[in-house]
Amino acid sequence: MIERRATQRHRVFKGGRITFENSGIACTVRNISTGGAAVDLDGPTTLPQSFKLSISCDNFVRTCRPVWRSDKRVGLAFVQ
Repeated sequence: MIERRATQRHRVFKGGRITFENSGIACTVRNISTGGAAVDLDGPTTLPQSFKLSISCDNFVRTCRPVWRSDKRVGLAFVQ
């Protein structure tokens, strides 16, 4: 398998929250790097082009955009 990531991701299993337009959905962060993350959602969800990912246990908040989707998992890129 060819590695296409610019930075190495680290496997994690943390509760997170995606927020946009005065609403939010719970997610599970499965891996993370300086440039993005992969999250699992409970079901199919339409995400906007830009939203916030928060991991409260780490005091972490980043603006993101979705870059790929597979079943319940979504790949996110952090917006600089």
